[in-house]
Amino acid sequence: MFDMIRQAQAFKEKMSQFQEELEKQSFTGTAGNGAVTVVLNGKHAVQKVSLKPEALKDGEKLEALIQEAVNDAGRQVNVRLKEQVSKMTGGMGLPGLF
Repeated sequence: MFDMIRQAQAFKEKMSQFQEELEKQSFTGTAGNGAVTVVLNGKHAVQKVSLKPEALKDGEKLEALIQEAVNDAGRQVNVRLKEQVSKMTGGMGLPGLF
């Protein structure tokens, strides 16, 4: 029983450290052949948005491209998170997390 508690505490500490590291990382999503670029940190907070002039010609298309770029970067954050959790849990994963 105490071993399980220790393991849970160790996992919690590792996960906390990883979350701090992840927040410092940047994940770049692009759309429209690079017309829109969005950079997120590991907490999915937008750090930067870059728009090329050709992206500004059509407002509706621009909105769709921004959404696509944000989603692309967000997927990258989630992949990195899932990889790290899998590594820390020996591939078992955690129910409900992914």
